[in-house]
Amino acid sequence: MFRLKTIKMKKEKNNKRDKQKIKKIEEKVIAVAIEIAKEGEGALFVIGKNVRYTLLRKQKVKSFNLFDRGAERILKSIAIIDGAVIIDEEGNVLAYSAMIQKTRPFFGYGTRHAAALTASRKGLAILCSQEEHKVKIFKNGRLIMQLDAFQKNIEKEIPKISSILESLGAGVLGTIGVAALAPALGIALIPGVLVFGASYYAIKKIIKHNKKGGKR
Repeated sequence: MFRLKTIKMKKEKNNKRDKQKIKKIEEKVIAVAIEIAKEGEGALFVIGKNVRYTLLRKQKVKSFNLFDRGAERILKSIAIIDGAVIIDEEGNVLAYSAMIQKTRPFFGYGTRHAAALTASRKGLAILCSQEEHKVKIFKNGRLIMQLDAFQKNIEKEIPKISSILESLGAGVLGTIGVAALAPALGIALIPGVLVFGASYYAIKKIIKHNKKGGKR
């Protein structure tokens, strides 16, 4: 019994550590994505495993880890090349200029959005919209969040954005009644999508509501 309890505690500790690492990876990628979106460039990052892709070009940049010195600069330079950047849950950049296989259309949008939608079924996809100067986040085959790259002090909000992704998750936005809460809290919504532009207080209200009575 004691041994089983010890194993369970160790597993929970490892899971917590893994979640913290993934959160840090998300924060680094979102920061780079905001920079790219501000400059009016397009890019796609996919964080996760088992993503099916083919390479569009020979990989001249060797695989590196996001926690290496100077990694953000290299990541930014390869991200603006056509195709997606594939990153695993340890922060290793596995490939760039990657074409996501078997994409399904995202009506009203182009091939990069379709690739993000498809890839997000196996992980988290973060897209820089070239025309809109937005960063869009996809999970479980859905667009769940949109960020304005020119929002004042958006960079300071990155840890909060990552926490929101963890707290709300995919699918929650459609079930906890955010649409009903949004007008009172001053949050702009695309149907089923959280548009990050409200105060952190408003975001915390949604999370609090979710924890109290909105869990499904």
